[in-house]
Amino acid sequence: MNEEVSKKLELIRQTLHESEVQGLRLRGTDWFAWVTAGASNTVLLTAETGVAEVLVTTEDAWVLTDEIEAQRLQDEELPANFRVYVNPWADYAARESFVRDVTGGGKTISDRPISNLEKPLPPTLQNHKRVMMSSELERYRQVGQKASQAMTEVLKAAKPTWTEYQLAGAGAEALWAKGLHPALTLVAGERRLPLYRHATATAEQIGQQAMLVFCARGYGLYANLTRFVCFGKLSDERAELHSHVREIEAVVLNLCQPGTSLDAVYHALAQAYEQHGFPNAIREHHQGGTTGYLAREIVANPTTTDTLTEGIAVAWNPSLAGAKIEDTFVILKDGKLENLTFDRNFPNVEVEGRLRPVPLYN
Repeated sequence: MNEEVSKKLELIRQTLHESEVQGLRLRGTDWFAWVTAGASNTVLLTAETGVAEVLVTTEDAWVLTDEIEAQRLQDEELPANFRVYVNPWADYAARESFVRDVTGGGKTISDRPISNLEKPLPPTLQNHKRVMMSSELERYRQVGQKASQAMTEVLKAAKPTWTEYQLAGAGAEALWAKGLHPALTLVAGERRLPLYRHATATAEQIGQQAMLVFCARGYGLYANLTRFVCFGKLSDERAELHSHVREIEAVVLNLCQPGTSLDAVYHALAQAYEQHGFPNAIREHHQGGTTGYLAREIVANPTTTDTLTEGIAVAWNPSLAGAKIEDTFVILKDGKLENLTFDRNFPNVEVEGRLRPVPLYN
């Protein structure tokens, strides 16, 4: 972990030199996890920023926090590469004074600039965050496996009399039990499933089928996956919808090669929807994109010219009214895709050489 952090601090100091600034401040939960090799500054799960930030200068690397958080962070989260500056919780101005001192009052760059002296991070550093090092990928595999196992456990236990709240709660409980943050648990039961793409849970019973969606966070990394459970036989019409989304997804997965641009993937998806008889589906929901330290780092659209490279993780989610498919993959050195969220205990079929999930019958 210390070696990974050392490499990242080298990249940051190279950025300081190229940007001609005296310091870099990282406040977001995503960037904090990236630079610390998986540590967390999160207390409030819904916040984009946490209870500590990282300050890097040409000479030092600091974690800036207050008296409430410092001891726990030092004991349980932080690698040895960082010094810790502690300000009184009621005196945030002391932290700003410290930053001015160690940067000589110079300019800084930040993932979330909050003053006239701060500028945004350059694209080069943002690209480094999106490409997984081998040690990051090892952590990502752990997160993906835990998330997919939690999904399987919950859907095998689900009952048609459960409410959507109960299914979402069981999903969150299963993720917490494995040490993952339930950043998102969407649920749509039988009635709401064809109506809404982003179905937040309600008190309604799920009925004869349900969709459960996870964005599960561990070490700052997001495992994104969608699964379905059915009680009784799925209608031929619904089964055909699931078949369509699997075939549409195969188009995008086949395109996930180094050098492919995200807009090219988007346009290929639009064409695939049209060929399957659903020309408007591309506009009814976003289709996913790259992932990692955010649930989506970049969402693909008609103008996203960013290109895929080895080490980038992707999570696509093609959908139709009542059917959807989603897993988290990483592009390996040979251009192959590794499915980080595959669980062999969940029912699956082979689609163009890949095992893809199908609805679980309970």
